[in-house]
Amino acid sequence: MKTIHIFSAIALIGCTLMACQPNEPAAQYITNEQADQAISSVGGKLLQLDDLKKYPYMTAGGNYCDSALYRLRAWKVGDSIAVYSIDTIPTDQPLFIRGRITTDDMAGNFYKAFCIQQIVNGVQQGLRISVDASSIGGMYQLGQEIQIRVDGLAIGRYANQPQLCVPNYDNANYKLHQDQKQGWAPGRIPFGEFRKRTQLIGLPQAPVYDTMLISDFVNITDPIAARMIDGRLVCLKDVHYTGSLSDNGTPKQCSNGDPATDKEANVFAPTTENNNYPQSRIIADPNGNQTLVSVSEYAKFAKYYLPGANRSGISGCASYEGTIVGIIGYYRDQAANAPAWDDWSITIRSMDDLKLYHTRYGGEWTRIEYGY
Repeated sequence: MKTIHIFSAIALIGCTLMACQPNEPAAQYITNEQADQAISSVGGKLLQLDDLKKYPYMTAGGNYCDSALYRLRAWKVGDSIAVYSIDTIPTDQPLFIRGRITTDDMAGNFYKAFCIQQIVNGVQQGLRISVDASSIGGMYQLGQEIQIRVDGLAIGRYANQPQLCVPNYDNANYKLHQDQKQGWAPGRIPFGEFRKRTQLIGLPQAPVYDTMLISDFVNITDPIAARMIDGRLVCLKDVHYTGSLSDNGTPKQCSNGDPATDKEANVFAPTTENNNYPQSRIIADPNGNQTLVSVSEYAKFAKYYLPGANRSGISGCASYEGTIVGIIGYYRDQAANAPAWDDWSITIRSMDDLKLYHTRYGGEWTRIEYGY
């Protein structure tokens, strides 16, 4: 009897393991033909990424709950468009989007979020996606094309930046200006729900980027026009770091203090005392046009000196010029008792996005030195 029980147990274990073998490769990795079939088999519709940024999917004030319950900063003075909003995506028909991933989280500057791109008639469209999962780049890698079923999710604006999301009520208990930040705003999609809705198409391929000058976008201030550009992967030409930061829209020279305690240190992102608002360092072109580079204080390179800076200061910053690649964004916000500001920025993914060369000697900037 004992032997029979052992063999029965082994057989049971074997059957259980066979029954539990994951079928993810068949469900998760598909061809373009299978992607099309997945849509047609349910009578679905494939949207372009830009479709989600337009009416009827995105409206001026959002359609979720009561817009009076948005955070106070949702309505910028003079605007008829909420810069913090949520529109739920209808469920009367299966809806899908498709795009190639343009970011990764290896260097820590994209946390629980990534961007995708779609090329339509030779023109890039981009979209941010917010997912509640750490190290999401391990499954959804840079260059991987994905297809997402989006009906039942939401499209929201966070400081005017569109993102695929779910509604989230934030008490803002530990945030600066708590009274202004309480309310409904775009939130992260639960990972299980996102994975259920998402399939991977083919093998990763290099994403493409738009080559731009700062002057191509920096004067665009219409929030609707700006959000159509937001989320694209771009390469800025002929730029250098100025050694200055943006203090709520006001340029200010960086210090040479300790980035562990000095919020204005001449590194990519010194401490914010764990408030983790994006750090902005100003870049410029030879004609004086300026925009920002955005880095989180939790990025692995946050406390490296800016190109050309060192513990003595920022005098060498203008000596390194070249290209910077990253995700373009238009941040539109207003704090209480402060002037409204509009900031274009580039969020870099890692140090590999910087290709800067000494204007006199020609050598590439490669020094990665810890600030202070």
